[in-house]
Amino acid sequence: MRRGITLIFGCHVSIRNGYYAAAKTAKQYNASAFQFFPKNPRSLKIKKWDRNDTKLCKDFCTENGILSIAHSPYPTNLIPENEVMLKANVDSIINDLEIIEECGSIGLVVHFGVYKGNNVLHGYEKMIHTLNEVLSRWNGKSLLLIENNAGKGGGMGTTIEELVQIRNLVDYPEKIGFCLDSCHAFASGMWSGDNWEEVEIKGKELGYFQHVKAVHLNNSKYKTGSMKDRHANISNGQITIEQMKRFILSHSLKDLPMILETPSSEGITHKEEINYLIQQFN
Repeated sequence: MRRGITLIFGCHVSIRNGYYAAAKTAKQYNASAFQFFPKNPRSLKIKKWDRNDTKLCKDFCTENGILSIAHSPYPTNLIPENEVMLKANVDSIINDLEIIEECGSIGLVVHFGVYKGNNVLHGYEKMIHTLNEVLSRWNGKSLLLIENNAGKGGGMGTTIEELVQIRNLVDYPEKIGFCLDSCHAFASGMWSGDNWEEVEIKGKELGYFQHVKAVHLNNSKYKTGSMKDRHANISNGQITIEQMKRFILSHSLKDLPMILETPSSEGITHKEEINYLIQQFN
């Protein structure tokens, strides 16, 4: 703990053997939080789940003081191209929320929408419509957590102003929170590595940070402003350790689960990286 800040480190965990097994894996990693895909990450297909498994997951997390968040499947897009895809996305997100509610998760991370048209305003309108369709059907405690984009495929969802405005314009803003991805913020240019105080000031003024419920803690393989979404390990990327320290120890992010989505292909396991973070920052 530093300066009254409780540091909660975790990582993404597979549900290959179920939700309860994923929670136990997180504990084995010495994590105090974890993230999981509620279902197949490459499909919007509705999943039937074992309610005993989700209950065991929730009870285990409660007993061990472990927080969880979930991530929607990769094909999820809050700006679907047509009515068929709108229904598929809305039904899938509701399915995800129902599952994670039973796991006791804080919320479901969904990327800010990707729009392929020329009229960006129309893209925002479609995103608000999709969110209203989802949230009108959802009355659980788990929140929909909109994640900032890195800029790949277009610049939408890369600024604090956009994130806050979308939340302000939906019919049910109380059902929406935010997930801040450090790599995406760096890659988009929102955070240069040296302007964190400015980001904090703007975020507080606009009412962004009070609704941030989780952090994706990733370094970046590419320089700030590159618009390239390539995660790197915490100790091996374009964001320096000092810059990362200012980010992690920020009072704007205090007591939030910080989830690693860093590569394991670089010879560093998530368990090793969590222990590294605990040693460096606790």
